[in-house]
Amino acid sequence: MTLVLLDTNSYLRLAKRIKPLLGIEFGQNNYVLTILKEVEDEVHNSPRLRYHFPWFDNPDFANERLANKNRLKREEKAQIEAVKSVLHAHVLENSHHYIAQGKTPPSPTDCFMLAFGQTRPAIVVTDDLGMHLLARDFDLPIWHGHELLKKMLTAKLIENDLIREIYEALDVNSDLPKSWRDVKHTAFKKIFGPAIQK
Repeated sequence: MTLVLLDTNSYLRLAKRIKPLLGIEFGQNNYVLTILKEVEDEVHNSPRLRYHFPWFDNPDFANERLANKNRLKREEKAQIEAVKSVLHAHVLENSHHYIAQGKTPPSPTDCFMLAFGQTRPAIVVTDDLGMHLLARDFDLPIWHGHELLKKMLTAKLIENDLIREIYEALDVNSDLPKSWRDVKHTAFKKIFGPAIQK
């Protein structure tokens, strides 16, 4: 089994549209999606996120998260915290690198996720370009949200219509990441067709 960790935005973009989302094995590598308690805390501690995503604590979603919680042993937690401090120190020391071209520097929660990914091991799913940069600096496994969708589609866990629906909903909500837009007519060419040349 290969754990796949959804960051806050990835979970919020997909949880309402792919049901069930967490705890289902798929693909040749037996991927299993989960979120960490730190992601839940991030939503609960943000009035903005609670306002925009009132469904987050709906019993269906809360119970699905509860049923798929990751329990950490004390040694694992200590190891993750140690890796997290190294990652966060690296971000602080190289902040110019992480804010270039409008990127957001990885937060302590982001660093915790990447540290968890290295310790367990697991793949982190995020569209945060700062996190992708940090993962590359430390050679940690990471996917964009569209890469996860592609793997779910290949495993026949979701269908073309749902991909189309997710893209359209994110676009309408002005929440379609640039990385998704960039691959719309390549990775999902069978769904959206080739890009129209201007």
